[in-house]
Amino acid sequence: MRKMLVLVLALVAGVAAVAIGVAVGEGPGRGNGGRFERSGADATWTTVFKSQFSLEGLTAGPDGNLYTTLRNPGPCKVISISPTSTDPTAATVVGFVPTPCSPSGLAFGPDGALYVTGIGRAKDTIVRLVPDADAPPTGVPYATHVPQANGIAFDDQGNLWASDGSNAVGTVWEVPPGGGAGVEAFRVPAMLNDHGIGRTVFTTGNANPQAIVTNGLVFTHDGDLLVGDTARGAVWRVQLDQNGTVLSPEGCDPTYAADALCLDDVLVQHPYLEGVDGITLDSAGDIWAAANERNAIVVVAHDGSVQEFFRNPPDPATGSRSAGPLETPTSPVVIGHTFCVAQSDSGRRDNSPNTAGEVSNGGKVSCLDQPIEP
Repeated sequence: MRKMLVLVLALVAGVAAVAIGVAVGEGPGRGNGGRFERSGADATWTTVFKSQFSLEGLTAGPDGNLYTTLRNPGPCKVISISPTSTDPTAATVVGFVPTPCSPSGLAFGPDGALYVTGIGRAKDTIVRLVPDADAPPTGVPYATHVPQANGIAFDDQGNLWASDGSNAVGTVWEVPPGGGAGVEAFRVPAMLNDHGIGRTVFTTGNANPQAIVTNGLVFTHDGDLLVGDTARGAVWRVQLDQNGTVLSPEGCDPTYAADALCLDDVLVQHPYLEGVDGITLDSAGDIWAAANERNAIVVVAHDGSVQEFFRNPPDPATGSRSAGPLETPTSPVVIGHTFCVAQSDSGRRDNSPNTAGEVSNGGKVSCLDQPIEP
């Protein structure tokens, strides 16, 4: 029987998380008597798909399969992958997104259709398609005026929310049910802007900090929107009313736009989260994050406490962490007790040089061999 991987949501001694209103790292994780223990370092991984073409987004379908998009010469392919695949060349083409395309995020909507970001010359369009292996369709425009849209998520009312990724402004858009032009809902204060205001994150071995602010998005079970902040290494928690109006504090710093969130809205900021990309939730509501700068998977508990679940081990000779099994993790997915993550194999920080692993300037999807709990 395979070993069940479990977590202890406690901090490594000497490393403190920043969480609003919480004494992080004191007492057992999740308030459950400490039933989790740290064992993610023992994890092993299986590559269920790899490609010469880059990929970034990953989502789970209602059929239990994984879905991603390839940045191949267009039209870009939408593919389905089994999370239990033992053949990394096996994938089913279930659709296409029109050229020009550089697809990033994707998510299934409440209507069962798949929505994909990063379409058009300005990467300002989100397309919709219904996956079909027998007659793969081409996605049609659903949302416009969402430049560099990256992470996407749907709320309970069917509104689509999108982050601005490489646009680096920190905007999160809301698109009403049925589609149309995105409307700015709020901003995360940018770390760096055209006026040089803000700050950048320089860490050892990272002389080229990311300007990306809003990235992965996911809704909590009680309707709050969580936003991954790549530049800060943070996750923001945004309270919304049933109409999608922001209830969280805004406009605290006149340096930024009036709809910029206040720092009180930061759930957690932590060095483990440097380069946080995609985020997802497990059944208990804990956040699983892909830290792309560090070739690591990180877990954040309800109270903001942080656990590094897995990080590539260093090469004994060189200290490099680029040989895998992670190669710039981008989009995590939890399907029941199965954890999988997409990887874009960029040449940044822990993944530099990016020629040491399974793929070079390509992409892959890997799943944990051990189930996660709960």
